[in-house]
Formats: sequence, structure tokens, C-alpha cells
Amino acid sequence: MKIDIFTHVMPERYKKALYKYADRFPTEKKVQDKRPVLTDNEARLRMLNEHEGMVQVLSVTMPPVEEVVSPEEAAELAKIANDEMAEMVAKHPQRYIAAIANLPLNHMDATLKETERAIKKLGFKGIQIYTRVNGKPLSSDELMPLYQLMSDLDLPIWIHPMRSSDQPDYATETVSYHQIFSIFGWPYDTTVAMTRLVFAGIFEKFPKIKFITHHCGGMIPYFADRIVVHYNNGLERLGQKFFPGLTKHPIEYFRMFYNDTAINGNPSALKCGYDFFGEDRLLFGTDMPYDIGNGAVSIQQTIKAIEEMNLSDSSKKKIYEGNARRLLNL
Repeated sequence: MKIDIFTHVMPERYKKALYKYADRFPTEKKVQDKRPVLTDNEARLRMLNEHEGMVQVLSVTMPPVEEVVSPEEAAELAKIANDEMAEMVAKHPQRYIAAIANLPLNHMDATLKETERAIKKLGFKGIQIYTRVNGKPLSSDELMPLYQLMSDLDLPIWIHPMRSSDQPDYATETVSYHQIFSIFGWPYDTTVAMTRLVFAGIFEKFPKIKFITHHCGGMIPYFADRIVVHYNNGLERLGQKFFPGLTKHPIEYFRMFYNDTAINGNPSALKCGYDFFGEDRLLFGTDMPYDIGNGAVSIQQTIKAIEEMNLSDSSKKKIYEGNARRLLNL
């Protein structure tokens, strides 16, 4: 079996409700409208049927509801999305092995309530958050109750990057050009979010917490030695063995993240991620349907890249299936 840990949907009722506010997310709407497999479940199933043993974990695609509507409206939209994903899992268990909760993160009480409902009533296996929450970092104090809850539930938090085209690359400009905001900006924002979580001591406060990053840990694996050298320099200047609130070198906390394989193929880059995080913290993920084939290409490229990494059968089984089963308590 291949468990695709990071795939995206926009179920029909949820899309209809969300698109009432489409004028508030015009850029994301243009992207989603070009991805019919987000909503067309029959087309998605036909694509999956071409791959023996392929199953998916469902998550709602962008935009984050907390950036679009009021707290009360966000809570209702999240509920609609989660109910529809639960129906998809119940109707097609041979293809949808689990779902993760969409949350109204501008309303923490509602977020905690919906998290418990989604997991305890609907049987979901985790939650999704973005690398920013209404412009705030993932180390914000307001998120601590959610981290405590997920730690108690012993289920993971998926981190999806979120950087917009209206975030300029230079201070003298007003927009990002040449898709820099997504191609390079998203892995950067993932790296920033991971770093803020590390230095906030989240792994110290919540030893059981589990995060899954999109796109194989962003920039962390590639710059691992640079991370070590520069933080060693920082510790030397401080005259300290560890940074405040930490009991390990930052590089050891970075190794505690779980990560998907959704980098559109690229076996050498995947091997870099594998070498850094290890075989127990890499999970098969394709980012379906975000490619020129509405998902077909990303599935093929990701499988091809894993097969070209020259791994043992036992390592590949962990990446394709075993790590997800363990992490999601399947």
C-alpha cells in the first residue's frame, strides 16, 4: 500500500459556501478553478484506480478560512468541510484511508471544539494549520492550547506553507514576481515556522507533539551543516551550551519533525531529506492535484523518485506505508 499523506480537496458543499466570499481570495480562486480534481470526486477516483494500493489522507486546500471570514463564519465553514471529508472517507474507504481537520484558527474556542469533534466523532487522524495564523507565527501563545490538545490526543499536526503573491520580495515593491512567493517562498516559510517552533521550546513543552511538514522539511535538510555551524557560533558568543529554554542543539529539534515527499520528484533532493531526517520520519506525499496533470504527474514523479533513491525494501515500505500507519495510529 502507498498512503499519500498530503493530498488536497475542496468538497462540493464546502466550495459553494466558501465561494460566497471569493472576492476575498481572488488569487487562490484562480488556482483552485484550474484544479477540477479538488471537487470532482469521480475524476479523482479514476486517477487513483490507475495505481494499485494507492490510498489518500484528505485535507482541505487553501485558503485558510481564518483569513477569509469572521470567526463565527470560519467555524461554520470548517464544520462543513470536515463533515464532507468524513462522508468521502466513509463512502470510499478503499481509497481514502483518513482525513485531517480544517480549523477556524481565528476562533480558538471553536478550533478546540472542532478538533475534538473531528477526531473523536468523525474519526479524523490529525489537523492542518498553516505557517502563519492571521499573520502570527506558529510559536504564538494562543496556539498552545491546541498543541496541548494534539499532544494529549497523540495525533499529528500537518503544517502547510502559506505565503501570498502580495508579499513582495523587495521592500520597494508591492507584489512577488515570477512565482517566487510559492516556488521558493513556501519552503522558506516552512523553514521559518519550524525554526520558531524549535526556539519557542515547543518540543520541550510538549514532548509527544508531532508535526508533519510539507515539501520535505523546506530548506532544513539542504542547509543542515550551515545550521550547525551558525548556531554553534551563536552559542559560543553567548558562552552557553544551549539556547534559552532548550536542552539540545537546534539541529536535534529539527530532526524531530516528520516530513512528506512532495517535491515533485527529484530523487537527489529526497535523498537529502532522507539522510537528514531518517527513514522513520519521511512519509509518502504527492501534493495532489497541484501539477499540470491535476495530480497524475505528481503521483508518478514522486513514486519514480522514491524508487530511484536506491533504498532497501524495508525503508521504502516505511516511507510508503509504515510511518503513516504508526503516526496516525491506523
